[in-house]
Amino acid sequence: MTLILLIMLLMGAGVVAWLAAQWNTAIPKWIALMGVSVAFLVSLNLWLQSNPAADGAWMIRSSWPWIPAFGISFSVALDGLSLLMLLLTFFLAIVSVLSSWSEIKYRSGFYYFNLLWVVAGITGVFVTMDMFLFYFFWEVMLIPMYFLIGIWGHENKRYAAFKFFIFTQASGLLMLLAIVTLYLIHGSQTENYTYNYFELIGTELSPRMSWLLMLGFLAAFVVKLPVVPFHTWLPDAHSQAPTAGSVILAGLLLKTGAYGIIRFVLPLFPESARDFAPLGMMLGVAGIIYGAFLAFAQTDLKRLVAYTSVSHMGFVMLGVFALNDLAMQGVVMQMITHGLSTGALFLLAGSLYERTHTRDIGQMGGFWTQAPFMGTIGLIFVLASLGLPGLGNFVAEFLTLIGAWDANRPMTVIATLGLVAATAYSLRIMQRVFLGDRTPTQDVADLNVREKFIFIPMVVLIVSLGMYPKPVFDVVKKSITDAANRDDGVPVKSEPMLLKGGTHE
Repeated sequence: MTLILLIMLLMGAGVVAWLAAQWNTAIPKWIALMGVSVAFLVSLNLWLQSNPAADGAWMIRSSWPWIPAFGISFSVALDGLSLLMLLLTFFLAIVSVLSSWSEIKYRSGFYYFNLLWVVAGITGVFVTMDMFLFYFFWEVMLIPMYFLIGIWGHENKRYAAFKFFIFTQASGLLMLLAIVTLYLIHGSQTENYTYNYFELIGTELSPRMSWLLMLGFLAAFVVKLPVVPFHTWLPDAHSQAPTAGSVILAGLLLKTGAYGIIRFVLPLFPESARDFAPLGMMLGVAGIIYGAFLAFAQTDLKRLVAYTSVSHMGFVMLGVFALNDLAMQGVVMQMITHGLSTGALFLLAGSLYERTHTRDIGQMGGFWTQAPFMGTIGLIFVLASLGLPGLGNFVAEFLTLIGAWDANRPMTVIATLGLVAATAYSLRIMQRVFLGDRTPTQDVADLNVREKFIFIPMVVLIVSLGMYPKPVFDVVKKSITDAANRDDGVPVKSEPMLLKGGTHE
């Protein structure tokens, strides 16, 4: 019951926070902080108790009937990949609550209700093994995020919220159509109508139907990732969202797209995914280059960081469709380190906005002399974003490129140009914001104790992952190598596609 209780804890805490605001507007943030902290401690305990060598791919598997007449159940499971995503989710949830501590001035109860329900929806996406329930949680994380942007966002918040909702809702409906079609096909073949992932994974599909269903799933995942040219909702959503909304969007919601491709597209449609791989890698490279050049052209700090996410998620697309376990290790590391580094840059942008009331880097400059601690934090995460050796992002991008080299050398060569462009846009942030001439009309206070408490653990994590990533690889290794196998170990219609490259120790 641990995984179900985690989701119930977050949803319950959200409702209590909303109700508690009627008596005291300061109580909701404490309830939210306690809720996400307990969830993080539970997931950390699961990490400490895990034994990758003995547990196999799945550490936890549980299922309870929900709507038996339609084959729908509360089916949840936890493997190394899910566990890493839960740890990232709850850590960034704590960061998001703390970053909202003084920013949210009105309707705080409803704000923390939506924040916690977004986190609950993301948690459900990462642990659900019933496809109907997966879609349910996919929608649960969509609607609260719409409210976070539309109510507590900035000047064009309604436009950004509608655009986010339309893109994600339309693509999600295509995934729902694919899920229902797969359910009907499996039922017609076996007389067992079920949405259970472990049973659907063995469904026999014609090549044409496999392609159509795969594209239905991909529609939802590439929009959420996002992949060029389906990325246009992201810069608007990031620039208009409150700070915590940007952190959750960059650090968590984008990762649900990558997770969906790894967990569902590759195992359910192995042959079609292999045929799609060259195009998938091409789309990844397009995102890397396009996102990097657009980031360099921005003057709005949050839009600049948003386009860096488009570029970094291009590495995820490149690595996933390289179809070997070395690149997949890089993808998993990229999901974690991007969540930390880009989340930190959005936090930094939020802190600067609170102090200067502008996101225009043309109106900034020389802040290092006034706020040296903030400048140091900014330098660390800017260097992480450009992939400096010794920081986690370097490990992620290096492994991704090495794995992609075995699959498609021309695409890999072009992708490396994105690292050069990343250096340009990352150093531009430092030059325009913290170095250069001081803006005479701007006085910027350094980070306060609460903000330091947020940033220091993030620095420790990004450095630790860069210097010693082995624990991450150990816990996720079986999830990667067994991704295209049924739980009983029988290959699904073809050899596991993720084993084309050698295992990286």
